[in-house]
Amino acid sequence: MTTVYKIVAADLWRAAEDSGVFTGAGIDLTDGFIHLSTRAQARRTGQLYFAGQDNLVLVAVDGASLGDALKYEPSRDGDLFPHLYGSLPLTAVLSVRPLPLGVDGNHIFPDDVT
Repeated sequence: MTTVYKIVAADLWRAAEDSGVFTGAGIDLTDGFIHLSTRAQARRTGQLYFAGQDNLVLVAVDGASLGDALKYEPSRDGDLFPHLYGSLPLTAVLSVRPLPLGVDGNHIFPDDVT
């Protein structure tokens, strides 16, 4: 199983759980795909795009279950990032965990995501 990750505002994720589907955050809707990260990319994504933001969750997703809608494309520094073209079905979600801010202002990621 290939796990990919989405960092998202907790209230936006709760709305997705209520509706049964996640269609993306603002940047996702603008770009036409849902931005995801691999395990190795998640922490840097948090630092670059979510610095200082509170009330976030880290959503772990079974990438293999997304089929051909998941594409790895060059992005930051030429690294291949997972992009989901379509909605994220909640059935593909493995876990949703809080992503709290530490005293240093950086997010505290779970030990299994480094």
